[in-house]
Amino acid sequence: MKILVIRRDNIGDLVCTTPLFSALRHHFPEAKIDALVNSYNAPVLVGNPEIDHIHVYRKAKHREPGESRLKIWWETARLILRLRKENFDLAIVATPARQPGALRFAQCAGAKRIIAYGNPGFDSSHSSAHNDKGHETELVMRLLHPLGIKDTPGPLRVFADPRPVAASYVPASSIQKTLLIGLHISARKPAQRWPEERFSELAHTLHARYGARFLLFWSPGADNHPQHPGDDAKVERLQALCSDIPLGACKTERLEELISGLARCDRIICSDGGAMHIAAGLGKPIVCFFGNSGAERWHPWGVTYELLQTPSRNVIDISVDDSLAAFARLEQRLAKNAG
Repeated sequence: MKILVIRRDNIGDLVCTTPLFSALRHHFPEAKIDALVNSYNAPVLVGNPEIDHIHVYRKAKHREPGESRLKIWWETARLILRLRKENFDLAIVATPARQPGALRFAQCAGAKRIIAYGNPGFDSSHSSAHNDKGHETELVMRLLHPLGIKDTPGPLRVFADPRPVAASYVPASSIQKTLLIGLHISARKPAQRWPEERFSELAHTLHARYGARFLLFWSPGADNHPQHPGDDAKVERLQALCSDIPLGACKTERLEELISGLARCDRIICSDGGAMHIAAGLGKPIVCFFGNSGAERWHPWGVTYELLQTPSRNVIDISVDDSLAAFARLEQRLAKNAG
């Protein structure tokens, strides 16, 4: 049996699809299970032993400066021809909403059977009952119901490159086995962004209470970049505020570097986003800030976490004291689980 799983969305969406691959491999151990993803999110699946091959295409908006759209379309056409030669028995459009573009990919790939969320206008072989209640992993797993698979989703799975992050990024400590806490300070939505002054106060207090060290992550680039605004300036300000505590700045130009860096950390503090789901996929305990996104659908899956969200649904209203209390609760729960 040959199965193609298609997921063309953002990083966190693809991470939340990894339990589906695990379930397919469990129920069809001899199947050839491939993934079709885009160049932006593909590193999430690298090293996953449950996937036989990753087919990658580039979206036109991800093309290099000076590249034509025609080149991207030609690459995609060649990819579709390769997919057709695979003669897939089944294609799963692993998105819990109607996604015509992904469905066209499944149709162009020539799969004998297609499972996708759809609407009554689609042929019955292309549809699955849509219910938007639950976590993203649960919504995606419902696509397996037509195959008779109704498992509870297992943990998210992300695999870090075995090569370590550059040692110069990781702050040294004279205290053995002190916590290394990853701070991811960037967020795509303005309502998810916590000020650097509060990150500084939080880091200072955690260092005083736990002897913690810190590894800083962010979206690289200038804040005025028209397509991909970054937080380089925010990092410089935060480094100046934290010059008296062990804090390393891990500039991650590639997603593989972010995965490898997060894997080095013992705890992660971040806002809701792709980095949070990667951390969950690496099995990291998390304190997360939620702004105007749905906690029920997007909370960290399968790990110990503390989630902070205010009635205003803006992380600016989360205080340092709130964060410290959440971290203390996290440590208590971890200690209890270990005992």
